[in-house]
Amino acid sequence: QVQVVESGGGSVQAGESLRLSCTASGLTFDDYVLAWFRQAPGKEREGVAAINWGGDSTYYEDSVKGRFTISRDNVKNTVDLQMNSLKPEDSAMYYCAADLIFLPFSRFREYKFWGQGTQVTVSS
Repeated sequence: QVQVVESGGGSVQAGESLRLSCTASGLTFDDYVLAWFRQAPGKEREGVAAINWGGDSTYYEDSVKGRFTISRDNVKNTVDLQMNSLKPEDSAMYYCAADLIFLPFSRFREYKFWGQGTQVTVSS
């Protein structure tokens, strides 16, 4: 049984940092592209960052470029999202997702496995 579990969310002030972590079990981790999505109340889920199987190719949503960094450890079966210079508009539930192929963020419904999410709240 595949399990995807996020951790590291919390409440911070604008300008501060958080590091989210996601662990996945029950699958061959390096067969999967990993991605972080977020969803704020009343808004559609949006892609934030994605990383390919070997970790040598990444993709970021425009609003987080230069502030967020995605990385993965294929030995520990983890994918992290380092979030710096956080803004109130970054507040959302953050989800980790996995799929066998590199899907565009717009096709998020096709991601095969999802975690339950971790809440990030940034106050001004």
